[in-house]
Amino acid sequence: MERDELQKKILADYAAEHDALGEAGTLALLERGRAWRLGPTLAAGGVLVFPHAGVADCGHQIAAAVHACLDSGADRVLVISVLHAFTPEMEDARVRVAAGEDPAQFRHWGIQGTGLDGLQNWRHDHALMSFRHLWQAETRRRGIRGPEVVERYPYLAGGHPERLPGIDALQQIAADAVIVSTADPFHHGIGYGDAPEQSYAPDAAGLAYARQRIEEGIDLLARGDYWGYNQHCVAARSDARDAGQVLRYLRGPLTGSILDLTYTDATALYAAPPPTWVAGALIEWQPAKAQDA
Repeated sequence: MERDELQKKILADYAAEHDALGEAGTLALLERGRAWRLGPTLAAGGVLVFPHAGVADCGHQIAAAVHACLDSGADRVLVISVLHAFTPEMEDARVRVAAGEDPAQFRHWGIQGTGLDGLQNWRHDHALMSFRHLWQAETRRRGIRGPEVVERYPYLAGGHPERLPGIDALQQIAADAVIVSTADPFHHGIGYGDAPEQSYAPDAAGLAYARQRIEEGIDLLARGDYWGYNQHCVAARSDARDAGQVLRYLRGPLTGSILDLTYTDATALYAAPPPTWVAGALIEWQPAKAQDA
């Protein structure tokens, strides 16, 4: 499947999933998201990372982040999002950056998002569709407008988030905002290029392996090893190589942990044999100083 065809299919699938939820299903996910009380984490300068896989599977994790934003007392929410490589040019750039080339030579190097001029690839990305859906439902249910939401989509951090064009302006936004981010940190199986004999089913053993790989990435990012994290994301097929580096750079030393882990089957999306699936994780990043205290 060509990248533009895949993008159209994903957008259509997400819209259909939201329609299938209806009001009752959406509110049920929001209720499940109340299993965690994470507003204090954000208020203390921590970060929450939620997935963007199938909403029926991981919508409760997204809902937990929505509740945390609204409960934090913040006037502004900064959402640092994945920007998927849905054009051959974008894919070529990230492959070449991962091979060691300077990201500054590629035109997609930088940060896109709401209210910004320049490239607008973010407008057709699916990463925040479910977050927006649940945000609108919960603010409507609470009868509030909610805080300002600023969406930012970094691309080609390449181990040096401090070099990204627009990072200084992003630091200014982050100074008086709470931060959440999105990531699907582990894609696995035949449809993603794994050999059948090396592919885990999404059972207890497979999810344990997913947890292990995700925690490897958490440890690298906690140490501030941006390039190591970039290369981990390539190997683990995490789409958060740029968003992860940027959130860590903005907030400084953090300690991360997985609060909840699930998966979405992707065999139909890629017309691939099973197992082909994506892990969805709710990850809490706490400020290292608060953690040490």
